[in-house]
Amino acid sequence: MLEEGPVAVEAPDDVALAERLASGREQILSELRKIIVGQEDVVEQVLLTLFVGGNSLLLGVPGLAKTLLIHSIAQVLHLDFSRIQFTPDLMPSDITGTDIIQMDKDVGERSLVFQPGPIFSNIVLADEINRTPPKTQAALLEAMQEHRVTVQGRTYTLEQPFYVFATQNPIELEGTYPLPEAQLDRFMFEIVMEHLPEADEVEVVRSTTKVQDAVLESVVTGEDLVAFQQLVRRVPVADAVMEYAVRMVRMTRPEAPDAPDFIKKWLGYGASVRAAQYLVLGGKARALTQGRHHVSFEDIQALAHPVMRHRLLTNFHAQSEGVSTDQIVDQLLEHVPLPKSEM
Repeated sequence: MLEEGPVAVEAPDDVALAERLASGREQILSELRKIIVGQEDVVEQVLLTLFVGGNSLLLGVPGLAKTLLIHSIAQVLHLDFSRIQFTPDLMPSDITGTDIIQMDKDVGERSLVFQPGPIFSNIVLADEINRTPPKTQAALLEAMQEHRVTVQGRTYTLEQPFYVFATQNPIELEGTYPLPEAQLDRFMFEIVMEHLPEADEVEVVRSTTKVQDAVLESVVTGEDLVAFQQLVRRVPVADAVMEYAVRMVRMTRPEAPDAPDFIKKWLGYGASVRAAQYLVLGGKARALTQGRHHVSFEDIQALAHPVMRHRLLTNFHAQSEGVSTDQIVDQLLEHVPLPKSEM
């Protein structure tokens, strides 16, 4: 359970920082609209990931601008960006870096020098992460969780802020290596990108088939993001809202005595406590982006799908009936009652 400190957002410095976060979000959105058409919910969830300090999974077919979106955000934030194309022959050292032998001209001797890998960036795009074997996928775990990597017994700290956005193609699964549940659980959101409405798609074709003259300006810095992450954790949460988030997560576990029948029928495994943590943290960030200094039930409900869809393990019954985790979350939202009072 996350601990709540004093209502520090009422301090003048924190109030000013909260205003900076809300205005910074609007500036980021304004810059991204120069290049990105539509996908408002997707962009919102990516920004919440940044404000919380998490990592997220982007799920979508090719051609939906997943790479363009993350690269553009890195430009707007003036952060170092690296893209790693995951392939079956990718090795862990290709991600983390390795020691290489170099000649020291001053002393005329050879020595081992660490050559950092692409993980040493502020924003890392792990493209098609399910196309590489588990050993290489696991190389991301320490970086995502601890913000550091260990090579040849030496630990190297990653510069802050640090984020990993991983992509997956949901339709081309032959020759892939599905992420294990333990690694999926480390992603704050699974962000689903879908095809745009026709009018937006026409605008994409129009804008991408002419001379590209959009210039993205940096409006929020990495230092701002680190400050926003600390501010998010100081946002107060009422006990009723906290308990609502935890109750919703606990009811996804088939072994729970009060689990509803549809959970026992369709799920083999439910969400971990990380789901509740990210519901609350995401709710705090969402509240700040909307100019509020407290978390509402609506914040928790709005983030239930991206937080839980990849943490619910469906069984044979759900798969044979074509029931998705999003549909299960829909029923869960209807089943779990709201407490009578919010604050």
